[in-house]
Amino acid sequence: MTTNPALDHALRQLKLPAFAHHYARIAEEAATANLSYDRYLQALAEQELSQRDIARQRRCLHQAGFPVVKEFADFDWSAIPSLNRARVLALAQGSYLERAETVLFVGNPGLGKTHLATALGVTAARQGHRVRFATAAGLTAELIQAQSEQRLTKVLAQFLKYRLLIVDELGFLPLSQTGAHLLFQFCSTIHERVSLIVTTNLRFAEWTQLFGSESLTAALLDRLTARAHILEFIGQSYRLRQRRHQMDTPIDPAADNFGAEPQAPTN
Repeated sequence: MTTNPALDHALRQLKLPAFAHHYARIAEEAATANLSYDRYLQALAEQELSQRDIARQRRCLHQAGFPVVKEFADFDWSAIPSLNRARVLALAQGSYLERAETVLFVGNPGLGKTHLATALGVTAARQGHRVRFATAAGLTAELIQAQSEQRLTKVLAQFLKYRLLIVDELGFLPLSQTGAHLLFQFCSTIHERVSLIVTTNLRFAEWTQLFGSESLTAALLDRLTARAHILEFIGQSYRLRQRRHQMDTPIDPAADNFGAEPQAPTN
């Protein structure tokens, strides 16, 4: 398979690496199949587009900041029979992204909220969308630092460049008054402009404990739930079930029943 150094250089200067890598091989195949020049160029163009799509997917996955890549195929749906599997998988088609809608996963720890939120994010990234994953604590710290460095307006504007933002573990750690107000500002900035997925262990009635202000909480929930897909995770923690299996000792179901009395916003 003979290549042309001058053509190789020109194609790389034009930022057509797939052309440069495959043109000689595809030329031989085209000659064997007696393809026309335009069919040959079409085959090269399709190869270039395919490689760019793969590169974009990898870049989006890397930039999203997922702690671990999670897949729908690895989720134990049988562990939470009350969860509407069809509804979750319908979200994976991505129409909520086009409408900049919110997805809220609500339920006790250990039920797979982070897994499914990550799987939705991974799917969106593979569809070529810009995604950002952060814990609520990490996002709050980032916003507080940006405010202290007088970069808050710039940082908030940068969030608008994403198609999907995922805020994990809201309610696991308490918020300062400053943190609560900054999270509200974050949600207000992206409202109806960027899709948002939030996972939380708190019922909506408990959010006032977290944000410390009834008026602030009401305004935040009004924004988040106006056009939201709300899924409640009810069941027994994966980790508790595994521990019970390993230790072969009974666990009081009331200890992790999502319908139990409200608890403080700490984990």
